Amino acid sequence: MTMDSNIPGWKDDILLTPGPLTTSRTVKEAMLRDFGSRDTAFIEAVSDIRNRLLDAAGVSKGDYEAVILQGSGTFGVEAVLGCSIPRDGKVLNLVNGAYGQRIGKICDVLGIDHVDIVFAENEPVDPARVEQAIADNEGLTHIAVVHCETTTGVMNPIEAIGAIAAKNNLRYFVDAMSSFGAVPVDFHASHIDYLVSSANKCIEGVPGFSFAIMKSDALAACEGNARSLSFDLHAQWKGLEANGQFRFTPPTHALLAYRQALHELEAEGGVEGRGARYKQNYETLVAGMRKLGFQEYLPAELQGYIITSFRYPDHPNFDFEKFYDALNARGYVIYPGKVSDADCFRIGNIGRIFTSDIENLLGAIARVLDELGITL
Repeated sequence: MTMDSNIPGWKDDILLTPGPLTTSRTVKEAMLRDFGSRDTAFIEAVSDIRNRLLDAAGVSKGDYEAVILQGSGTFGVEAVLGCSIPRDGKVLNLVNGAYGQRIGKICDVLGIDHVDIVFAENEPVDPARVEQAIADNEGLTHIAVVHCETTTGVMNPIEAIGAIAAKNNLRYFVDAMSSFGAVPVDFHASHIDYLVSSANKCIEGVPGFSFAIMKSDALAACEGNARSLSFDLHAQWKGLEANGQFRFTPPTHALLAYRQALHELEAEGGVEGRGARYKQNYETLVAGMRKLGFQEYLPAELQGYIITSFRYPDHPNFDFEKFYDALNARGYVIYPGKVSDADCFRIGNIGRIFTSDIENLLGAIARVLDELGITL
């Protein structure tokens, strides 16, 4: 596999965010073709993508199905919620950050009955509290949780929660937006009925679509439930199965890029190989930031390797906007914080970046601190 970092000029700014992400030169080049949505070659590419998604998930067609939907990851989350939960259904929503809160807002807009169990942003979901919430709330049909809550980077115990869902005969939805493709997930052991991610995350594609990997019987149960024409995942699946075509205009270029990105995932050693690189990025970042005087928001034992929240340093000269702009001028794009109880910023470890990029980022941060007159 060609190492893009050895090819001069292939990168724009380094994106150290939850997505969109830095992509490979070859993923970019894959978009340099125009296809009609009915072209045989394009239909074959979509079929290949759906099959490779199931391979990446470690599941088989027939047991599970991959359904692609135009739009961002939130579109996919809304589609699953709007299709999987019947009019008389009720979802237990496990919240420990902004993206769990968003699931609750989607339920509000769609008129879905839901109970939100809120946990601290610096703690993972507690399975014992999930069990208690099920005992305390009648009529539950579904459980929803975010795997990697990128508000902080905390990882939630999806396997333990899935066991509770299965024991109580509840359908189980996992928002794996920022983890799928880099954090191994055992669909069967986790009892996952629906999992959602998007093109511009750990598979390292470009924005344009989301996808749901759904247990076949759970998908069948969605028929007739959709609260939206465009977001009807069962109808989308039927169309893709019938003739390989989308019901509405597909993001052709993003799909071609994604097929190339899936090939590159496999060449890197699959989910485990991709995750190993991201973990190296994370370890390099945290060690370097500590040396510079920064402190992570989460304790290490709760922190995943996808994205890390760092507290603002306690120095009168630190201003995040100036810090951000100075790094941006040097070609490094970080992300503001979303934590409600602390001033933080976030740095992602995902995308087509390597430890050398992280080391260069750390050098840039050191120079920016010096420029701003900050000694930590």
